[in-house]
Amino acid sequence: MRNTGSTWKISRRLGFSVLETGRELAKRPYGPGQHGNARKRKPSEYGKQLLEKQKLRHMYGVNERQFQRLFNLAKESKEVTGIAFMRILESRLDNLVYRLGFARTRAGARQLVNHGHVTVNGSKVDLPSYLCKVGDAIALNEKSRDLKVVKESVAANASTVAYVSIDREKLAGKFERLPERNEMVQDINESQIVEFYNRLL
Repeated sequence: MRNTGSTWKISRRLGFSVLETGRELAKRPYGPGQHGNARKRKPSEYGKQLLEKQKLRHMYGVNERQFQRLFNLAKESKEVTGIAFMRILESRLDNLVYRLGFARTRAGARQLVNHGHVTVNGSKVDLPSYLCKVGDAIALNEKSRDLKVVKESVAANASTVAYVSIDREKLAGKFERLPERNEMVQDINESQIVEFYNRLL
């Protein structure tokens, strides 16, 4: 199941900003609970691999079954598995709606997609897990362009990532290209995630 608890608690437990803002760790950069990190032991190699997996999984808000399915898809790719995996996660519709600035969080983007506010190449798509292809046009449908939450989010996002483009007036964008590794989250060691799943095979 997808974890619906406090994102801030998850971030503090993982020592990693799931929201990519750093705000969750700014005031209390230690684990939740009375003792914080006081009782933490040095993690084993398996523990390090599990931590990296959980950081990436919670960041994209993907449940374990979906996460493993996408990893298997990356393994079939001709690219380096870890980078291919992260590119696939970036290609999810909910993530691209977030990257375009239509929502302030991936959870907010997921809600927009679930409620039928988003179109891909002119057709409504209400599956947050839908994998977009390079060149796909992503937009808010006409009836949804006056949503206050969307307008506020777009106004708050002065810039977007380089691999998407956006027309702020039309609330429409495009998935221009696959991201390079240096354009994706840096605080993730994807090779540890590859090792985690390889040991399960």
